[in-house]
Amino acid sequence: MVATAASSLQIAAARPCISSSHRVVKARAAILGANSKTVSWTKLTSACNVSSLEPFLRSFTSSPVKFNKVVTKAMIESCENTPVSGLPIDLEGKRAFIAGVADDNGFGWAITKSLATAGAEILVGTWVPAFNIFETSFQRGKFDESRILPDGSLMEITKVYPLDAVFDNPDDVPEDIKTNRRYAGSTNWTVQEVAESLKQDFGSIDILVHSLANGPEVSKPLLETSRNGYLAALSASRGSSISLTHVGSERIIPGYGGGMNSAKAALESDTRVLAFEAGRKHKIRVNTISAGPLRSRAAKAIGFIDTMIEYSLANAPFQKELSADEVGNTAAFLASPLASAITGAVIFVDNGLNAMGVGVDSPIFKDLNIPSDRH
Repeated sequence: MVATAASSLQIAAARPCISSSHRVVKARAAILGANSKTVSWTKLTSACNVSSLEPFLRSFTSSPVKFNKVVTKAMIESCENTPVSGLPIDLEGKRAFIAGVADDNGFGWAITKSLATAGAEILVGTWVPAFNIFETSFQRGKFDESRILPDGSLMEITKVYPLDAVFDNPDDVPEDIKTNRRYAGSTNWTVQEVAESLKQDFGSIDILVHSLANGPEVSKPLLETSRNGYLAALSASRGSSISLTHVGSERIIPGYGGGMNSAKAALESDTRVLAFEAGRKHKIRVNTISAGPLRSRAAKAIGFIDTMIEYSLANAPFQKELSADEVGNTAAFLASPLASAITGAVIFVDNGLNAMGVGVDSPIFKDLNIPSDRH
C-alpha cells in the first residue's frame, strides 16, 4: 500500500537536528507489509501510520510508488553540520494526508505543520462547504503567518481535496445534500472517491491523520439528541491510525452532548481493536490523541470552551494553556519510528488534567494550601 523511505526527522518547534548514540536503529515501517531500510546512526527508518479505514484499505492496493521530490521540506541544517544530541525523527520522503483541516488555528492545522516540519509532503482533506474558502484563503496568503515553519520557510500543501467523511460513497449521499448549494461545484468528495483520487494522483500515502468530528447537536444533552444527530456524530468522529479524541469519552462533561461522548468512546474502542487487527495483518500502528481544551473555531461550537480552558488552568497539574503545537508534535512523534512499539494507545495531551479525580479549585480544598501559579 505504501512506499517506504529512510528518514532523519526534525520535530516541530524543537532543535532542528538531534540524534542519540552511535547505534544503528532498525525500525520496521508500520505500513502495509513494506520493509524499511537500515541507514546510518544519524537516521531512523520511518514507522509511519496509515489509515485502517476499510475504504482506504480497499483503494490503496497498488504497488509502492517511488518518488524523488518532496514539496514540503522544513530542515534548518543537515545533521552532518550540526552538533547532535537526543534522537532524530524524520518524515522526509513520507506523504501525509490530514483529514479535517479547514482553518489555521485548530489541532488539524498544528498537526499538519508538525508533520511538514518533520519533512513530510502534505495533502489535506477539507470539509466540502469550507473547501473553497480554505483553498482561496491559502492561495491569497491569508494563512502565511501561520504557515511559517521553524526554519523560516512557509509550509506547502501539495493538494487540497474536498471531503465529507460522513458518506462512504456516492450512493450514501441523500438528495438534499447533492442539491445543497454549499456542495455545488465540488465532486468526488465521499470517502471512497477521495481514496480513489489519492491513489490516482499519488499512488500511495504513508500517514493518515483523522482530525474530523461532526456533532450537529453537540449542544444538546444526550437525552434530547435525535437519532440522526447521534448517528452523525458516530459516523464522522471515529476510526483511523492517528485520531483525536476527548476525555468526554470516559468522563461526564456536562454540555458535551449530541452523542459526541459516545462517538469518542467508540473511537477509542476502535483504536484498540484496529491496533490488533491492522497490526497483525498489515503491521500498522493505530493510536489516538486525547487533547485538552483549545480555543479553536471548531471548539467554539460547544459554547463553553472558555470555561473549560479556565477550569483546566485552575485544576490541571501544569497550570498553562494548551498549545495546538503540543498536540501537533505528539502526532509527529506517533508517526515516527520513535513510537514503533506504541499502538492501541490513548495518549493524553492535556497538561495532566485527565489524572485529576476532583477539581482542586473547589472551596472544599481551600485550607489545603495546594500550590498554584494563579494569584
